Amino acid sequence: MRTHAQAVVIGGGVIGCSILYHLTKLGWSDVVLLERNELTSGSTWHAAANIHGLHDSTNISRLQHYTMTLYKELEAETGQGCGVFQPGSLYLAQTVEREHQLRLQEAKARLYKMNFHEVSRDEAERLHPLVNFDGIRCIMYEPDGGNVDPSGVTAAYAAGARARGAEIHRFTPVTATKQQPDGTWIVRTDKGDIHTPWVVNAAGLWGREVAKLAGLTLPLQPTEHQYFVTETIAEVAALGRRLPSVADRDGEYYLRQEGQGLLIGAYERDVRLWAEQGTPLDFAHDLFPDDLDRIEDNMMRAIDRVPVVGTSGIKRVINGPMIWSPDANVLMGPVPELRGYFCCNGIIPGFSQSGGMGLMAAQWIIEGEMQYDMFAWDVARFGDWADDKFTKARVKDQYAHRFKIHFPGEERAAGRPARVRPVYPQQKDMGAVFGLNFGWEHPAYFDAETPDSAGFTRQPWWNSVGREARNLRENAGIIDISNFAKYRVTGPGAEDWLNALFANRMPRAVGKSCLTPLISKRGGIAGDFTVTRLAQDEFWVIGSGMAERYHQRFFNAVPLPEGTEVASMTTQYCGFNVAGPRSREMLQRLTNASLATPDFPFMASQRIVLGGVEVIALRVSFTGDLGWELHCRTEDQAQLYGALLEAGQAVGAGPVGSRALMSLRIEKGYGSWSREYSPEYWPQEVGLDRLCKLDKDFLNKDNLLAVKDYPPRENLVILHLDEEAVKASNADASGGEPIFHEGQGVGRVTSGGYGYSVGKSLALGYIKSGTAKPGDDVTVMVLGRPHKARILSVPPFDPEGKRLRA
Repeated sequence: MRTHAQAVVIGGGVIGCSILYHLTKLGWSDVVLLERNELTSGSTWHAAANIHGLHDSTNISRLQHYTMTLYKELEAETGQGCGVFQPGSLYLAQTVEREHQLRLQEAKARLYKMNFHEVSRDEAERLHPLVNFDGIRCIMYEPDGGNVDPSGVTAAYAAGARARGAEIHRFTPVTATKQQPDGTWIVRTDKGDIHTPWVVNAAGLWGREVAKLAGLTLPLQPTEHQYFVTETIAEVAALGRRLPSVADRDGEYYLRQEGQGLLIGAYERDVRLWAEQGTPLDFAHDLFPDDLDRIEDNMMRAIDRVPVVGTSGIKRVINGPMIWSPDANVLMGPVPELRGYFCCNGIIPGFSQSGGMGLMAAQWIIEGEMQYDMFAWDVARFGDWADDKFTKARVKDQYAHRFKIHFPGEERAAGRPARVRPVYPQQKDMGAVFGLNFGWEHPAYFDAETPDSAGFTRQPWWNSVGREARNLRENAGIIDISNFAKYRVTGPGAEDWLNALFANRMPRAVGKSCLTPLISKRGGIAGDFTVTRLAQDEFWVIGSGMAERYHQRFFNAVPLPEGTEVASMTTQYCGFNVAGPRSREMLQRLTNASLATPDFPFMASQRIVLGGVEVIALRVSFTGDLGWELHCRTEDQAQLYGALLEAGQAVGAGPVGSRALMSLRIEKGYGSWSREYSPEYWPQEVGLDRLCKLDKDFLNKDNLLAVKDYPPRENLVILHLDEEAVKASNADASGGEPIFHEGQGVGRVTSGGYGYSVGKSLALGYIKSGTAKPGDDVTVMVLGRPHKARILSVPPFDPEGKRLRA
């Protein structure tokens, strides 16, 4: 066994072997995989191994499509069969909402040239004559859908990796992972130690145990999961061809052919957690006792849809473990707090995603970043607040609602609240309906009489949000922005460190602020920040709250000068944005400091006393209106909030939630991180190139220089959707909808909603350069149906910024 390696992968399931394979495919040959038992131990060997390409997330769809294409290439490359069956998949919609989802996915497939289209009932019955299609609203067909052999795929990845120089050691459990003073690692086994700069935890069911060797706690929890295979069914055997799989997600089961019978699996409501205190180390190719009574309701729905199931005998039952994250997505990426430690844990649709996951992991390890924005998979999306209680509650919810549609902006109650601030009880008494942001509860809107709901169409709370947005534009509004990430940078090297980190030049004068991008490894936008100089050696930095742990990686990449400190203040400080045309009048009632523009201009800051509370006041507002951000110590939040609410009564101001804020910022055309801003987009594509000062050095400047002169591949635009079309569908764009121009796919929506104060249904999105321009009419596929829209040349609200600077 090697004593040194470029990377050591722990775990010999399909994901570990895929990562190993892709590391070698990208050029690293000195890599090792360690498996505690036999390859495929744990969850891989008993997986149903279904494959499908389409997903609600565009980038996950891309990676699933890559994976499906890769399997036959793997067979040709290695000579190892992957057991690929691709008779297609039929997707059924029983509800209006499911039809919306499938039609939207069909539109995305056309945009990205993937094969997924609607078929008639006659055609569906020809494809699968055993299915009863009564009650089905629409049927989509994916010709490349199917399944693979779990062991064959894993063996093929392993063979491909070995052929490029990788070593695989079975029956070699890892007993310790010890980080060295230089940041590298010693991976300890009974067969010897390996020194490596990269540890890759792909340990599947044992991901928690391997993480603990490095002092980490991962939010993961295994469950039991059952499927069964029928005896030979005469009608199946007589067809002489393989039947397409059936995705009847409203029925909460999955079904496909296996041999001459059928395989049926279910995600039942009666969830059974397993190994809550840790996965047994002697578990390998083991199963649990059958418990089909638990999935009886699901089975009956499958029998209603495919009646021959009801008269078929059961050949075998598989009841095995799966391991879940709180949102059923993989926990992937370098751990921000540990150099050289990479996670890839909690994978559910492993055989649809294994290839793409392996490729993204290898890109990140070798090249420093993935080609796609995959924050939805990033381990950094969870923090210490995702504790055992939260994880178990969310896993139960995710399992029981595995096939439930994830609607845009949907908030699920399981495991909450995880983190609250002092004014949470008061806001609840005021009728706040809360959303979740990096564990924090924050008001989405204020109307206790209208419970939260989710869907593709306008929901009952749509009018409540509209009242808040219009009131802010007409009077003033108070927005809780405590979930924004806040940092204090102090010391003699504070300015130098910030200049070395961010692309813009830091403010030279005390009391001044600037907006600045953070540049990614490929020259894209890794974040957008507001930086304020509070004193000669003190700066206040505001960024995305959900990306605080993600951004830690970038902060860690720039060495701190001696005597300089960076501290997260997100827990210690809270904040409110008071905005609207009467916001100055309202706030002036609470302070002796002058808020007049000559004394407190746009993009200025001061420490002032407001309502008896010391605050850091910044004259900025994500609403695009006249406004101030006010940051106070957490222990003073309730006093400040009370003062703001009382002063607001005199000018007609009231509380405003995050959904209204979303509407307001879209009216102004403001981008948001993880929607419009991401590492995939260059500064010149999002309009932030003017904030990149190339006469100074900063993190990843060379990567920006490599792409800065390239013409934009896409341009960020704002669109106005036709009012008649929106009225007919009762739906606004929400994000992800394809955009077509003259019959050709030209872009996609990143954010959308109704602009209440301008009376327009709006969307932000990207358009391919050279395809459509401001003033052109395009088609936005809201609900998967064509909606006419026009590309605007300027934002509909205050395009000259007069209100903002008033």
